[in-house]
Amino acid sequence: MKLQNWKKYNGALIPDHPPHIEIAIDSILIKQKIKQERAFFARWITEFDRSKKSNFWYLINDKNLELEEYSVNTRSKIRRGFKELEVRKISKKEMLESSYSVYSSAFKRYYTINKPMTCNEFLDDIEKLDELWEFWGVFNKEDNLLIAYSQNKIVANQCYYSTIKFHVDYLKKYSSYVLYYTMNCYYLKERKLSYVNEGTRSILHATNTQTFLIEKFKFRKAYCKLHIQYHPMIRVIVFMLYPFRFLIIRSSNKLLHKVGVVLKQEQYHRLNKCE
Repeated sequence: MKLQNWKKYNGALIPDHPPHIEIAIDSILIKQKIKQERAFFARWITEFDRSKKSNFWYLINDKNLELEEYSVNTRSKIRRGFKELEVRKISKKEMLESSYSVYSSAFKRYYTINKPMTCNEFLDDIEKLDELWEFWGVFNKEDNLLIAYSQNKIVANQCYYSTIKFHVDYLKKYSSYVLYYTMNCYYLKERKLSYVNEGTRSILHATNTQTFLIEKFKFRKAYCKLHIQYHPMIRVIVFMLYPFRFLIIRSSNKLLHKVGVVLKQEQYHRLNKCE
């Protein structure tokens, strides 16, 4: 029997399907897969969108809202944004031709010790995306310049907003407002998907995006339980270093910072197990 529908991402094994689809976990097969793939650990969730709060969640939106249902402030910014900007679906070819400058600009805003991808690395990543992916662009009407984009994966009647980037020079034109508003309308109203998914609670770096989406666009936390199975060697290291996690997570050293992220994730895992 093989363990299917898992992928390796940043050294970890994670399910390659939406969070609302429950997976049958065989601990023996998971351990074998971790060793075969030379992964550090496997991570998955259960009890997606449960009523009881937890310290781990996906940020989702499952309600199609009309413009009038947003706050006065949000409506104003959406309308002002559309005066100068246009939002539309774009092809992979357009992404390959125009999006790296947006990515490069957006990366400068992040508090992270990670380095941005080179242009070739970035283009290779986009080239590998299959037919399940859709792309959206925000264009400055004055010169038809791409100033923001989104890479979305549609699977099992939901849409994952995988990667969204904004050029810093155009944020004051409310590019984020018009992009999220347009995509939410398209996927929830026109295509009638069950929900759109912004991803999990952020562990790797601080972000205000989830707060923004909750306050402005009525996204909500779909609470769940986090599960982790470590490679035997990694398990020993995690348990040895766990008491020092608060010191390690603050390190500016790239390796130590990544270790700190794993330890922070373990903290969420342990809190889940105590419930």
